[in-house]
Amino acid sequence: MDALKLDERIVEYAVYGGAVLGGGGWIEEGLRIGKLALEAGQPLLVPIDCFSDDDLFVTVAVVGAPAAPDKYVKPVHYVKALNMVSSMTGKGIRALHTNENGGETTINGWFQSAMTGIPVVDFACNGRAHPTGAMGSMNLTELPNYVSHQAAVGGRGEHYIELGITGSLDHAASLVRKASVEAGGLVAVARNPVTAAYAKANGAPGAISRAIAVGEAMLTHQGEAAIAAVTAELGGKVIATGEVAECRLETSGGFDAGVVHITDSARVYEMTFWNEYMSLELDGERLATFPDLVMTLDMDTARPVITAAVDKGQRLAVIAVPKERLLLSTTMFNSKLLQLIEQMIHKPILSYL
Repeated sequence: MDALKLDERIVEYAVYGGAVLGGGGWIEEGLRIGKLALEAGQPLLVPIDCFSDDDLFVTVAVVGAPAAPDKYVKPVHYVKALNMVSSMTGKGIRALHTNENGGETTINGWFQSAMTGIPVVDFACNGRAHPTGAMGSMNLTELPNYVSHQAAVGGRGEHYIELGITGSLDHAASLVRKASVEAGGLVAVARNPVTAAYAKANGAPGAISRAIAVGEAMLTHQGEAAIAAVTAELGGKVIATGEVAECRLETSGGFDAGVVHITDSARVYEMTFWNEYMSLELDGERLATFPDLVMTLDMDTARPVITAAVDKGQRLAVIAVPKERLLLSTTMFNSKLLQLIEQMIHKPILSYL
């Protein structure tokens, strides 16, 4: 595709399509920031093939727990974090990109692009949402000499934080996660400069246009037809339709974790989540396992309902998309990173890869 001028219609497609692809924050906030970006300037989405192999890309993201009640991240925080990382690298940044697809995260970088003129590349570290920063690191954790530059900004009043870190990726990611807790739940982050060549080999080229296509399929249909259009676009299927019988959510250490039960024709489907849905089971039989995509959609409106927004009594459709049909980073097959999921949800993950 050619470079795409982003407009209000594209914002809506990207936000709703991104939310289907695993969560990644609140839809309303994504719409707000996306429209604010259009008021600030003209963000531009550019294909990855338009860049030279040695051009420098930077990840922009939001880190923390979407359900945290005291979270406070504003657009100015995104720009501040980007400026901090740019100073750390001492090199020109040629493009911005998001860490993942999601209701807020697909449009990560659009406001910064509008304010700075740096384009957004049609690329994400991962084409679906994921819980940890390391899962969005494009396997930089496997490079022993890689030095990570990260900046985190967020919070207000006595909880306001600006944090700049240069060091090992694991250590930097851990400190950013702790900063999100201290800031009230969320921080805007710019991190991990890499070349275009490395990004292309280890991330998800085309992830943003993919989200836009999913959102267009949803928003150009209504009700059950919209659910069918989304599943067809993604190559997935509807697993269950029913009422939320139980939802347990706990926010701890900068993450949302819990369990959702949905009843369909007296059958009880269980979904565990760690920010995003991790497993889907019926009577102990595993039906889908992260990085397969599991998402809940409102049965009346067809709008995605992220894990932090699920509530008892809601009527939801559960869709699942096999990992083979998703645009995924190399991190989604890194057993060291995925092993953390087992500790959080107390269910096997690695044996289902």
